[in-house]
Amino acid sequence: MLSRRGLLVGAAGAAGAGLLPLRRARAAGKPGSINIDWATYNPVSMVLKEQGLLEKEFAKDGIGIRWVQTLGSNKALEFLNASSIDFGSSAGAAALVSKINGNPIKSVYVYSKPEWTALVTRKDTSIYKITDLRGKRVAVTRGTDPHIFLVRALLSVGMTERDIKEVLLQHPDGKIALIRGDVDAWAGLDPMMAQAQVEDGARLFYRNADANTYGILNSRIEFLNAYPDLTRRVLAVYDQARKYCLANYAEEKKVFMEVTKLPSAVADIQLKERTDLTNNRIGPQQRESILQAGLALQVAGVVEKNVDVKKTLDDLIDDRFVPSA
Repeated sequence: MLSRRGLLVGAAGAAGAGLLPLRRARAAGKPGSINIDWATYNPVSMVLKEQGLLEKEFAKDGIGIRWVQTLGSNKALEFLNASSIDFGSSAGAAALVSKINGNPIKSVYVYSKPEWTALVTRKDTSIYKITDLRGKRVAVTRGTDPHIFLVRALLSVGMTERDIKEVLLQHPDGKIALIRGDVDAWAGLDPMMAQAQVEDGARLFYRNADANTYGILNSRIEFLNAYPDLTRRVLAVYDQARKYCLANYAEEKKVFMEVTKLPSAVADIQLKERTDLTNNRIGPQQRESILQAGLALQVAGVVEKNVDVKKTLDDLIDDRFVPSA
């Protein structure tokens, strides 16, 4: 039998051996780990995590992969600002607002063109159009595409956030509050929004696919400047996962359902009906979508009048690292 001291020495040796690749990576001027988020609103990230593609890519470099779940664009952008992650998933317009507020990030990749948000109410309310929200309690997560979508919807009928009673909640809590009757409406986000439709009969009373800005992967400027080659490799592997999802819907759906524990009908609504994964680059169409959202927010008073929205957008987008089509 091994002595207790022998076991401790062996354990210490094993731990030290595990740290050796990380130490070698740091000594070679590389990070010990790449910190990246995954989110239920980013199906590519779930497949990427499930298949361990980044882990395989960077094992030879002694670089680990640390995954962090984010519940909304606001959390992903907060984590980037705090240097808790190196890559984070958000809506394009949310990234723009965060950049305006001083977050040192760049938007480097498109992972989806979603219709992931709409204005939602219960099946038993008298809310059928945007103006019906006047004076009503509306759940929303600030700093996310659903929040921006809500602001633009109100603006389209001559209303502002002052005309409603905002209840600030994270997306999952907003859905729960709606179904419980604690709020009258919710600026929804998939997959929670699709779940509310299927399981609770929730109604999407206002939809506008063009007002949903793209799903964007952002990175910290500090990381990009320090590790441009690693960034290219991260995005190349990300693109492998995106292409895999396009070619293998059944597998993408399986991973989604295993992670979220949501039923097949909910998965189909989000992944098949409301998510397009055919583009990876922040091109003219994507820029224009984000720009128009930013200008609308400026008109609504969410963005200060003295901000040059287009200049900030130009400074935000950096597509040098995206793999060729």
